[in-house]
Amino acid sequence: MTQQHTLRTAWRNITRQIHRSRAALTAIAFGVVAMVLAAGFIDWNLRFGRDNTIESQLGHLQLMKPGFLENGRADPYAYLLPPQGEAEHAALQAVKGYRFTAPRLLLAGLASSGEVTLSFIGEGVDPQAEAGMQSGLRFPQGRNLAPGEPNTAVVGRGLAQNLGLEIGASLVLIANTESGGISAVEAQVVGIFESISQAYDDAALRVPIGLARELMRTEGEHLRLVYLDDVGSVPAALDQLSRSLPATEVQIVPWTELADFYNKTAALFAKQVGVIYVIIAVIIVLSISNTMTMMVMERVGEIGTLMALGIRRSGIRTQFLLEGLILGLVGISIGLVVGVLLATLVSAVGIPMPPGPGMSWGYDAGILLSARSLLTAAGIALVTTLAASLYPSWRASRLEIVDALRARQ
Repeated sequence: MTQQHTLRTAWRNITRQIHRSRAALTAIAFGVVAMVLAAGFIDWNLRFGRDNTIESQLGHLQLMKPGFLENGRADPYAYLLPPQGEAEHAALQAVKGYRFTAPRLLLAGLASSGEVTLSFIGEGVDPQAEAGMQSGLRFPQGRNLAPGEPNTAVVGRGLAQNLGLEIGASLVLIANTESGGISAVEAQVVGIFESISQAYDDAALRVPIGLARELMRTEGEHLRLVYLDDVGSVPAALDQLSRSLPATEVQIVPWTELADFYNKTAALFAKQVGVIYVIIAVIIVLSISNTMTMMVMERVGEIGTLMALGIRRSGIRTQFLLEGLILGLVGISIGLVVGVLLATLVSAVGIPMPPGPGMSWGYDAGILLSARSLLTAAGIALVTTLAASLYPSWRASRLEIVDALRARQ
């Protein structure tokens, strides 16, 4: 038989047994839809967590003194960066997708309001530099820091509750100086924020970097956060800056090396997606294998006639494999269309999500469609469909002509 005739015959065999074909197509389409929605839901949550982590805390890259990650918290005054020089400024400007640099001066000490005093971790930030960025912080009360307000502070929700702070309250910050003395400054609370990490909100606050330098009685900053247009630009930017800036003076760290919680969450989600794929693949294999086996049993006489007419066993195998392939392609096409439509609809409506582990607020999730997830779902469905067709096609090709013809009588 010619290839065109074989293909036409395979299509006719599928359409004339429409009830069994419908069951197989439903299983394949359902599997593809489930994979698209599951992978898209997890991808959306990972992107949400990644963007919030980058925007609210880490930046895409961080410039710091070599050794700061290991010893900077214990000896903060020994790891202050000097003011940004012309060479560093030119190197950053040459990076493709570069947006801006935001200095950060890390703080630690005591925060006092009324009769309550608690320890805090904090950051001195430049409101002017970060004015154009999409903040990863939410403000259930008040607002973020604004340029031109040197004696203000925004406080994490948990820390604010423990200190009994309200908008407009006065907050006294106390810290040790490099010489071993004690320094104190006073700030007015203008905002109470929530980040993606509840543990961070329970101890954190932010003040303008000028007030932070006054508190620590120093100049400079510990970190310079580099923000890019796209997270995909990080590897190229890291490579370019590593070649442009001396490693003895500046260490460049990408956000992926700093986001430990995100990395563990991504690894866990990847395992969950893998389990979902395996379960769906098993369902598809069992469904297609059952459908194809029943087709073989119902067409024993037909198979015997084809063999009597000179069709080789390899031709019989090809015929049934082709039927399985057609079922797979049609089911995948239906599944992809339905999956994309459902994902678009669900994303428009939103999926109300409770606060996750370590989070302080819920959010509306969506389904993130990507070429990778669509191709993965289609590929798994196609491979499992063909795999499920192997045994029935082999079984059909091993029938004896005489026995098959006898079954036709």
